[in-house]
Amino acid sequence: MKFSFKILLCSIMIMAAAFGIGGYFFINYVFETSLDREIEQAMNESSILRFAFETAALNIPSKYAVLQDSTIREIGLNLENSGEGRLLRISDEDRVMVYESEGFAEGEELLSKIQEQTRAYQVIEQNGSYYIQTGTLLNAMDRILYLETMKDVTAVFEERAQGFSVYRRLTLIMLFSCSVAMFFISSWLTRPIRQLTRAAREMTRGDYSYRAEQISQDEMGQLTRDFNRMAGALEENIHKLEREVRAREDFIAAFSHELKTPLTAIIGYADLLRSRKLDEEQHFLSANYIYTEGKRLETMSLRLLDIIVTKRYELDARMFDAAVLFDYLRDMYAEREDIRLICEYQESRVRGEADLLKTVLLNLVDNAYKASEPGSRVEVHGERTGEGYLFSVRDYGAGIPQEEQEKITEAFYMVDKSRSRSRNGAELGLALCTEILKLHGSALQIESRVGEGSCFRFLLPWEEVKDSEQKAD
Repeated sequence: MKFSFKILLCSIMIMAAAFGIGGYFFINYVFETSLDREIEQAMNESSILRFAFETAALNIPSKYAVLQDSTIREIGLNLENSGEGRLLRISDEDRVMVYESEGFAEGEELLSKIQEQTRAYQVIEQNGSYYIQTGTLLNAMDRILYLETMKDVTAVFEERAQGFSVYRRLTLIMLFSCSVAMFFISSWLTRPIRQLTRAAREMTRGDYSYRAEQISQDEMGQLTRDFNRMAGALEENIHKLEREVRAREDFIAAFSHELKTPLTAIIGYADLLRSRKLDEEQHFLSANYIYTEGKRLETMSLRLLDIIVTKRYELDARMFDAAVLFDYLRDMYAEREDIRLICEYQESRVRGEADLLKTVLLNLVDNAYKASEPGSRVEVHGERTGEGYLFSVRDYGAGIPQEEQEKITEAFYMVDKSRSRSRNGAELGLALCTEILKLHGSALQIESRVGEGSCFRFLLPWEEVKDSEQKAD
């Protein structure tokens, strides 16, 4: 069952209960008020009849010392005829009936309740009609009598029955009208839920860009906003996973391609050495090809291993002088004469893992060498800034196109494939640098123009250094 129908049914049940209970108490209140008024009138009429009876008895000539039964019946008949619809019953002191109007109720239940100076009443039903029966004690000419009256109050009960009948019809009309109104209200209230359901259904079908329309500012509107934010995060994660899957597929394809070239050379030259007898020069060249391609495979496998290990690595950061990194680069490239390495830096202490940062700078300088022509220079700078210590590696080589700059940190991605392979590179260095810098809370920044060269920068934040110095102190 739909939620809107549940709201509708619950509302109808609540309204029906409210109307039923409220109507019952209201009509009963009106009925009891009217009945109390009739009882009061009946009691007053009983008092008036008692006074009239006693007065009539005093006005009868005193022929007898005691009031006779015949006189009582005569007075009772006169009183009965003096009022329309009036019924009387008069009993003597022994509660023996002396006079009784035709149609008066049988039974002496009320007589037993009549006491001196008291009045009694009861509501009775007789032949489908309702009466108020009253009883009072009177004294006429030294004779104790019981006077009972009956007043027809059927109209009051009929009004109650008619009131219930009218109210039932009115309740049905009101329930129908309210049900129609509640149907539209519940449909309007549950519209955000239908929007969310549709959004969820569309997302299930693969349309992650679909968003639910926010049509209110209440809790349902807040739910819609939260759902749309969740959908946005989900869409971003889905796209991220899709990019990772594509990147993984590209990685596998590139890795397979990278393996194919050296393996083909190794197999070919090994087969040449095995199947033919070569002279000393050809034998050396073949063995050298095998050695070179084998070293290339070794370098590629070590780089891949470094990337995998770095992703799971826990940084053991320590304080050290930045000069250690620049001295290491000078030593590594001291014997290179084709390209000049220029190191300029400001003295400072930095926080990190020196061996990993050496790997970053070594890879960046190595890439700069590969991108540069013989005779050019590669510059490595280090300077203090307001945010941290900034490292930069600049070359004046071919440069990187703008559309390629976001891809060069991917494993096996090569801007110039012929140049990279010719210099024994598989383009894994920048991917490794990216992972190492993530461990240090930094990132690689790339500036490059085609034909003018490239500059790679990364920043080690000062906050990390200051915290470590304070702990050391």
